[in-house]
Amino acid sequence: MTALFKAMAFQLKTERLDLSMWEESDSAWMRKLIGERGVDMPTLDAVRSKLIEMRKRAGENGISLLTIRRRDEGDFIGYCGLIIGRSTLEEPEIAYELFRSAHGKGYATEAASVVLDAAIATGRHRLWSTVGAWNVASLRVLEKIGFERHHSTWNERGEIVWNVRDL
Repeated sequence: MTALFKAMAFQLKTERLDLSMWEESDSAWMRKLIGERGVDMPTLDAVRSKLIEMRKRAGENGISLLTIRRRDEGDFIGYCGLIIGRSTLEEPEIAYELFRSAHGKGYATEAASVVLDAAIATGRHRLWSTVGAWNVASLRVLEKIGFERHHSTWNERGEIVWNVRDL
């Protein structure tokens, strides 16, 4: 991990949610979430390998996506955290994805807010998020936590909106 920044906290709590580092046992849930995207389903072993690699990278660079579980129910509803993505380790991206059944209940905003606080605690000065222009709900979450539209790029799937927040 770079000495410029503290590692983000890998255990976060809100009133309704627990966010934590991935375990191998989360592979089945993650595979189902990927399936909701309408893309080819990876094998369970492929997902497990990706989660193991994510844990390793978290130890190296001090940021990661975290699982989101509802505190009362204990069920996995998605993930939220910091990634390099299309940005850099110094100015990472905040990313989140929830099961459709968890949409519209404020969970994404709640999780993103606590991850934002964790990012601030690392000493970083700026975060990014890239979102497909079609994903109005995700753009609204970013707006609620203080992100502003910066610019757009395009790829084979359409417009990608780059959002930024100074910390």
